[in-house]
Amino acid sequence: MSQFEPRRRDVLKTSLLWAGAITLGRTERSPGFVAANDRPRVGAIGTGSRWCQKATGLNGPWGTAPTFRKLGDYTAVCDADAFRRNKASELVKEWSGKSPDVLADYRVIIDRKDIDVVHITTPDHWHAKIAIEAMKAGKDVYCEKPMTLTIDEGRQMCAVARQTGRVVQIGTQQRSERTFLKAIALVRDGRIGKLKKATCAIGGADTSPELPVVAAPQGLDWNLWLGPAPQVDFRYLAGKHGETKSWSRCHYEFRWWYEYSGGKLTDWGAHHVDIATWAMEKCETGPVSVDPLKIEHPVPFKDGYPTDPSRYNTATAFLIRVRYADGLELDIRHDGENGIRLEGTLGEIFVSRGVLRGKAVDELKTRPLPSGALEKVYKNRPVVDHIRNFFDCVVSRQEPISDVWSHHRALTTCHLAGIAARLGRTVRWNPAAEAVIEDSQAQALLSRERRKGFEIEV
Repeated sequence: MSQFEPRRRDVLKTSLLWAGAITLGRTERSPGFVAANDRPRVGAIGTGSRWCQKATGLNGPWGTAPTFRKLGDYTAVCDADAFRRNKASELVKEWSGKSPDVLADYRVIIDRKDIDVVHITTPDHWHAKIAIEAMKAGKDVYCEKPMTLTIDEGRQMCAVARQTGRVVQIGTQQRSERTFLKAIALVRDGRIGKLKKATCAIGGADTSPELPVVAAPQGLDWNLWLGPAPQVDFRYLAGKHGETKSWSRCHYEFRWWYEYSGGKLTDWGAHHVDIATWAMEKCETGPVSVDPLKIEHPVPFKDGYPTDPSRYNTATAFLIRVRYADGLELDIRHDGENGIRLEGTLGEIFVSRGVLRGKAVDELKTRPLPSGALEKVYKNRPVVDHIRNFFDCVVSRQEPISDVWSHHRALTTCHLAGIAARLGRTVRWNPAAEAVIEDSQAQALLSRERRKGFEIEV
């Protein structure tokens, strides 16, 4: 048996549960998945570079689909761009020998009874709506980070996950990387004393020239791509920039527009702030104030909204200080070495992808962590690949390592940082009520108006 495949006895157990449900005449889907070949059937919604770079015409190694296909079977692929969904279909056929259904409308995947798992790799502004509809349709969900575009969407995601009991994993893969788990284990074991402060260096957003209004490329349904976001003109300029060799309002470059994302605050912030929140043990609460000490945007803002529709608009430089009720501080900044610095009363450690250093790290040679320390951090389970953790939980019905509740709390900090940056002032926050204190303008930015026909029904 492949190390990536769920244990057969567990699959058989869920199959028996399903058989019992049919015998009893129940119409709801049983826990777990039920597939003829003992593997979950997957519908991919969004097939850009985070799904697999090869689906975008690039040869790069990035994407979650190559690991996903070792654990489940793609039976349908969906994207608003015909080129990308057709390339995705070719890849699935290359991997499995069988062509999946190729779709433009994600709702077909949501409605299909033979799909167990929905794999969401759309732009950020689509995540919550698709995930909520998938959960309500009885499907388990793997959703790329960040989970949401707004704090209000996060509350909706948490409510529906609680109501439906579906397994939802967020693609913050650093939660399954041993380097980060070891850093948290060092903090938990008191190796740097009492934690006082965390600093997340996440980089600044890209800038762009003025982008002209042009016709959307053939095969791209621009209206569908926009979905819940405001109706605007398509803008594009070719050039030696990024993986798309262009500046635009669309593929990959959507990250630098507040209409579809939060810039680096929710791009890398969704990774590093999540780890810092976990290390600080703030996954069930939030900050009390978010102070934009330094903010630079590439365009002018009025009342929290960009006034120039022709250029990227997310923050390019920033230092945002987050404070918690117990005095802990978290700095989110654009400069410095990408990673997380954890400062305690006895020293500090720095952690990033493939990097872990500090006196406490050096001392591991003579004073190793207690046996099982990483597993204890990892919700008392063996540490596995992030996607494997999701598929294991699809079978066991356990909470995955990157659950909606902890991600919502960490991402709330990122969203509040974005709100403070857009308004240019300190935002005070009540984490219990999940509400802004005495600032109606900031409170209004907790949600976004959705275009008619693209609302979320909870």
